[in-house]
Amino acid sequence: MMCAQRMQRVFLAIILGINMGLAVEEPKLAFLIQLALIIMLLIGGFSRFCISLEILRQFLPDCEKGK
Repeated sequence: MMCAQRMQRVFLAIILGINMGLAVEEPKLAFLIQLALIIMLLIGGFSRFCISLEILRQFLPDCEKGK
């Protein structure tokens, strides 16, 4: 079964893939999406609070609790 942290990585990979496609046609939008992802990941890394992970934990089990 998919857990929250793994699903977050899948979503990030999908968003980055879409962003690569946008970079050709809409470079300004691609830049803003990339910047938002960078800020979100930095906040999560320094504060140990990630809003996307908290949202996913409402629907999926935590990977750490499954061990």
